[in-house]
Amino acid sequence: MPPAGSDPSDVNEENKPSKNIIAHISQFADDNLTFVRNISTCLGLVGLLIIARSIRLITKFGSAADIPARFIERNISIRGRLRNITEKGLEVEHIPIYVPLLSRLFTKRQSMTLLDVRLAGVELTAEGQNWIGQQLKPAETVWLRLIARQNETLHCLVSVNRGSLFNTCVNEELLRHGLARTSPFVGLDSHSRVYWRLYKRFLRAESRAEKKGKGLWKEESHWERAANVLRNNLLFLSVKKLFKWTSGAKEK
Repeated sequence: MPPAGSDPSDVNEENKPSKNIIAHISQFADDNLTFVRNISTCLGLVGLLIIARSIRLITKFGSAADIPARFIERNISIRGRLRNITEKGLEVEHIPIYVPLLSRLFTKRQSMTLLDVRLAGVELTAEGQNWIGQQLKPAETVWLRLIARQNETLHCLVSVNRGSLFNTCVNEELLRHGLARTSPFVGLDSHSRVYWRLYKRFLRAESRAEKKGKGLWKEESHWERAANVLRNNLLFLSVKKLFKWTSGAKEK
């Protein structure tokens, strides 16, 4: 109710300006619906861009130094394309997450730079290196779970997808086939849960290979042992030299 002694018409006059402003805004929105929608879309894209840039979604990492420290601290997984197999690990080209429109606008064309990746918790052998070359296809997509950064080198758990529900950890497979030895995880606190969870998992894989006599743990058969003993026997070596000498004398 209007205050006592006031004219109701005065109250209506006071409400008219606010109603007129709302009416004008509504009319403007109706007349320029496409323009308003475009502004909303632009604001949404700007917000998405800010989020994407802040968490480095569309950034291509060309070196270990480019990767944010929080990615490594949280053991984030990034995607990459296998390019080379080295004596100590892999060379991988990082594949950033693709965001339609934004990736084209804000991802600059870069020359192909490769990340130097080592298999975390694993001491790779020559046989293991050959096995990786046989198992992984050229330019195959791999996932790198970041464990530690050491200068320009990344220590990672390397995984590949083998079907929609099966994910293979290369580090663990090498140990399971006896093609590598377990080694301390560089950059991880030896008292942390992550360290011991991974270390126990890798030790189990190595233990299985040892029990089954695979790879490094393969035992020589009785015939192989006897042959090695015979080869190294001094008497056998002397007879072999004498035989060669007598054979050469007869030919002359």
